[in-house]
Order: sequence, then C-alpha cells, then structure tokens
Amino acid sequence: MKKADFIKAVAKKAGTSQKGADAVLTAALATIRDALKKGDTVAFLKFGTFKISKRAARKGRNPQTGKAIQIPASKLPVFKASAAFKELVNGKKAKKK
Repeated sequence: MKKADFIKAVAKKAGTSQKGADAVLTAALATIRDALKKGDTVAFLKFGTFKISKRAARKGRNPQTGKAIQIPASKLPVFKASAAFKELVNGKKAKKK
C-alpha cells in the first residue's frame, strides 16, 4: 500500500477529506520524527513502539578490496510491534487482561 492509498483508506474510515487525512498523517509522522530526533520514545498501546537504537563502532571489511575499515557508531530508528499487534497480524485472538 502506497501513501496515497493509505490516505484514501484513512479518509474513508475517519469520514474526512483526503486533504485532511493527508495533513494529519504528515503532522503525525513529523511529530514521531521530531520525538525520535530528541531521543524520546513514542509508544502506542496495542500497536507498538518507535525508538532509537544505538550501534557501537565496529570493524568491518570493504567487500570490493577486502581492506579492514572502521565503521563509526550510529543511531537508527526502530519499530517494535506490540504483542497484541503481532497476534492480530498472525490471526490469533488477543489476550484480554
């Protein structure tokens, strides 16, 4: 599903215009990006969590030359699905608490 298809589906479910759904989606994604950039975690109950994972510096090899290289430390955004979301995707009933 591409972004345009997603926006159409959201607009239909929310009973709003595609322009409105696009504005809300764009704002939501920007808010998640800004929070992650600051180092915050964004969690949605029964959906999942967006957070930053840190990779330590390490040694690697250039695949073309075989020469050893130093790979610098880096940060990368990670999404971890909640147990309820995983169960939904796998067709299992979610456990009620």
